[in-house]
Amino acid sequence: MLSLVRHARTEANAGGRLQGRLDLPLDDVGRQQAAALAGFVPGVDRVICSPALRARQTAEVFGLEPTIDERWQEIAYGEFEGTKISDVPAELWLRWISDPDFAPAGGETLRAMGERVFAALDDLVTEARDRHVVVVSHATPVKVAMAWALGVHVDITWRCWVDQASVTRIAMRDRGPALLAFNALPG
Repeated sequence: MLSLVRHARTEANAGGRLQGRLDLPLDDVGRQQAAALAGFVPGVDRVICSPALRARQTAEVFGLEPTIDERWQEIAYGEFEGTKISDVPAELWLRWISDPDFAPAGGETLRAMGERVFAALDDLVTEARDRHVVVVSHATPVKVAMAWALGVHVDITWRCWVDQASVTRIAMRDRGPALLAFNALPG
């Protein structure tokens, strides 16, 4: 079993800001959200997480030393990191969500991010057949993982919403991955 956990809330999440590679801690609500995950995701054998502080703080609730994997970082928003989503020019946002090869200055394309997440997932297939592997990551990599499980293109990620501290579960079966749950929340 593979459980993909989006990190719990930060101040930037609460303010509707793009975080990308900004390294921000969980806020008070985020710490409560993370604590609720421990009972919601039982029987964890291994934890992998993004190097971001918010992911590492969320991963702590599982009581295992996480393996840091850079491939699970959030998409880089480049010049728009820290910007309110509502302040991103509409024409730029439309171009970004309609062209997987576009990125703003200093940012990352959805295609490049998808390639690194798909590679990380491919590396976990065998292990996750027999063990419960938890990956603590970010909204876009979790949505890309859902696309991988469904065998569809990564551009579907722009049509999905992933809440903070939500869980997406993927079973690794002999005939391929199967999406069991998407955006499940404790409680």
